[in-house]
Amino acid sequence: MTSMNEMSFNHPSQTRRDRLKTIDPDSLNTLLSQQAVTLVDVREPSEHAGEKIPGSVLMPLSKFDPNSIPFDSNKPTVLYCRTGNRSAQAAQKLFAAGLDEVTHLEGGLSAWVQAGYPTEVNKNAPISLMRQVQIVAGSLVVIGTVLGAFVSPWFLLLSGFVGSGLVFAGITNTCALAMLLAKLPYNQRV
Repeated sequence: MTSMNEMSFNHPSQTRRDRLKTIDPDSLNTLLSQQAVTLVDVREPSEHAGEKIPGSVLMPLSKFDPNSIPFDSNKPTVLYCRTGNRSAQAAQKLFAAGLDEVTHLEGGLSAWVQAGYPTEVNKNAPISLMRQVQIVAGSLVVIGTVLGAFVSPWFLLLSGFVGSGLVFAGITNTCALAMLLAKLPYNQRV
């Protein structure tokens, strides 16, 4: 059996941010095959329903409660999301709740898939939040532009507002529209 010390974790330093450890897909796959890790998906329910790493449990970041994480004293808990950004945010909540070390999958589900490891895919799940954001934001830009051209130039402010929101989301890596869409009932199905 492979121990945690044999895996390729980054070692923490003394600062809170540095206590966040990462694990690569190869090491995580080894631990999962040995049932030596608890894997927690912090993406939203629609994302988890659409594609997930087999054996993972859902604890969405939007409802993340450190007290509800299924900790097992005999095996470490690893967080993952799509790219590693949200799992790092969830880790900060665990640090705030008093944990000293938290591990997350480096590169998230994208890195897992790129490494060639299997996922469970549900073709009947809602489309991804990213695609929903693209559809809604793109539609608002088109509507604002058309109304601005044919009704009143003031409608161009709608297109400008949506474009500014997308720039802000790209710079901060935080998308308010995605968080809003994630709360819709059809995105809550698991």
